[in-house]
Amino acid sequence: MKVTVVQSALKWEDQDANLLHLSSLLDAAAPGSGIVVLPEMFTTGFTMNPAPLAEGMDGPTVRWMKERASAGGYALCGSVIIGGEEMFYNRMIFVTPSGEVTFYDKRHLHTMSGEHTVYSRGNKRVVVPYREFNFNLQVCYDLRFPVWSRNRGDTDVIIYSANWPSVRSSVWNALLVARAIENQSYVIGVNRVGENPDGTSYTGDSAIIGPRGELLASLEPVAEGVVSAILSREALDKYREDMPVWRDADPFELL
Repeated sequence: MKVTVVQSALKWEDQDANLLHLSSLLDAAAPGSGIVVLPEMFTTGFTMNPAPLAEGMDGPTVRWMKERASAGGYALCGSVIIGGEEMFYNRMIFVTPSGEVTFYDKRHLHTMSGEHTVYSRGNKRVVVPYREFNFNLQVCYDLRFPVWSRNRGDTDVIIYSANWPSVRSSVWNALLVARAIENQSYVIGVNRVGENPDGTSYTGDSAIIGPRGELLASLEPVAEGVVSAILSREALDKYREDMPVWRDADPFELL
């Protein structure tokens, strides 16, 4: 399966402008992609002002995602602000070409930025079967927590949709590789570029990592762009058979 990541700059709290701009980037996406991944909060940037920006699951962004997925023949996913009645979620939405929608609400809210004070925490781990792979949906800060990302025998690809600041880019790069190696899974990490009004900057460093920790594709820091890689079901199964590390994993249960 060909997977494509879109590393974009985001207009601050401007949904219409971001959807228009992302549409132009998607038009340049590699043909034949099975899935395309967008950054976290791709319509607004990482904002703590959800009330005027939140949409319902029948709102314009989900409709846009369905239209783009159908037209492109690929699954489309990324995180947006969803909510109402004073409950808001940083929600990763996964839309198939046929219009089927699955979502994951970010579990690990970034307390240092106050995310936990305005968004509700998700409590459900979500793995989406799509074509020949099972996709484990994760959002940004989730990357730091290996237990939550753990492959429980049901994960082939972990997707991290992020607004990860440039000041911690070395952590982003290291943990993407670590999550791939320890889970013997592909990892797709999609980050944004640009700068917020408060001066927070983002260098992107979006990457597609193989189950050995090998770099399959990446985008240059700072610049917008689109890049693709091929994920092989056969190669993944063979690697897991030849190196069955998973057999020796410690059992655990989240309470």
